[in-house]
Amino acid sequence: MTDIVTGLYMSPLELLALLSAVALVVARWLPPAARPRVTIAAGAVLVVSATVLSATGIRWQLLPVLAGGALALPFALSPLLRRRGSRPARRARWWLALPGSAACVGLMATGPVAAWSFPVPVFPEPSGRYAVGTRVVQWTDAHRPETFTTDPGDRRGVVVQLWYPAQKSPAGTQRAQYLGRTEHEARIVSDALARQAGLPGFLVDGAPRARTRAVFDAAVAGRGGRFPVVLFSPGSGGVRTQNTAWAEELASHGYVVAALDHPYDSAAVVLTGGRVIHTKTASTGDRDKDNRLAADWTAVRAADLSFVLTQLDRLHRGEITGPLTGRLDTSRAAVTGHSMGGAAALQAARQDRRFDAVIDLDGYPHGPASPALRQPTLALTQAVTPATDPHYVPRLTEVLERNTATSYRLTVPGAAHLTFMDGPLYLPPVPSVVGSLGRTGSPRVVAATTLAFLDTALRHKAGDLAGVLSAYGDLSVHRPGDSTAVPRA
Repeated sequence: MTDIVTGLYMSPLELLALLSAVALVVARWLPPAARPRVTIAAGAVLVVSATVLSATGIRWQLLPVLAGGALALPFALSPLLRRRGSRPARRARWWLALPGSAACVGLMATGPVAAWSFPVPVFPEPSGRYAVGTRVVQWTDAHRPETFTTDPGDRRGVVVQLWYPAQKSPAGTQRAQYLGRTEHEARIVSDALARQAGLPGFLVDGAPRARTRAVFDAAVAGRGGRFPVVLFSPGSGGVRTQNTAWAEELASHGYVVAALDHPYDSAAVVLTGGRVIHTKTASTGDRDKDNRLAADWTAVRAADLSFVLTQLDRLHRGEITGPLTGRLDTSRAAVTGHSMGGAAALQAARQDRRFDAVIDLDGYPHGPASPALRQPTLALTQAVTPATDPHYVPRLTEVLERNTATSYRLTVPGAAHLTFMDGPLYLPPVPSVVGSLGRTGSPRVVAATTLAFLDTALRHKAGDLAGVLSAYGDLSVHRPGDSTAVPRA
């Protein structure tokens, strides 16, 4: 009764509360014979629904519904509470009652609108043949000092969430919490993300209520051999779970996705012992200074990504205990990221030849452009013009043209910066914020294009990759030795 109904953005219990509140208002306009039965039934359902919702946690979106029902309830019940035999009171004239009824219904209607604008995200069902498991690990690099603190003994650590092909769990198994291992952790992260965006935390309280399609610590799939690995770095201030829908889709197709929290850069990182590390990175407003800072932060992230690939290799070889021992193919590894994470992915691939492919999700290439990339690269971007950012396209084009392997830049029509993460699932569908591809279209496009690229780059599947990618937008292909990109219609 508390799961959100796809397409309605409310749970069955919330829908009951809404319908019963509306029925209380409508009862006033029914024939006298039907009025008492409808009023009593609607009032009882409203009271019971509100009581249960209070126990499970009322979303702010439902408060206008309950307020409208509370206003209508006394007027609906008062004629029924009069003593039998007393002279019946005259009902208010219709033209006096109509504005009150309309006001109550209007107040109630803001509830579904608010639930639609800031919903509890419903994650798409992965399309691959595998179920999806997930687990969280915390690793410390004993050879690298933590540059964000002054303690000389502090070593750099990361929190990593793994999504992997899993055996199907029994019916009724609880699915994984979104944004954290527990709802408490999810709320800490959600509040931190809201502060990053300048929003009050309650507006996005649907996100920490959500359940994903994965199951924590599910048994690894018994078939499939060794799985290629895909590392992911989130955007500036972003968190490891920000691309959960994408990670689950890849895992269902036989990839192991390892997404990083970068402490002091991610909005909030909850360590195993409960300590919370908040971001220390912030823009200064000075473009040159911000570019230098971004290059430094990108270098830290790139080192984090290389460290995690090393740890995954150790996990595969059994030097670190875990259910994925013997199941990881780190000789087929891709590095990916969104926004600043995309810049980190590019930088990590330059420095670490163990990465066999690169995906940049709308990330400006911070840091040095050399050495040149040597891995197949896919850059997904929104439509960027010289008017919106005169530096982005020339810089990205330079990086792709210098690559000694084939690179692809796909401009996705209708995309915005947050299209390439989970944002469309739980933020208002404002095109300038999340794009115009819709709540189901956004994750579908990102997953389909990146899967086609990874299958070609890591699994060497035959096919017309350029043809597949060009179906989703404007594609430019940069081949080694070409001075200009080859556009594909």
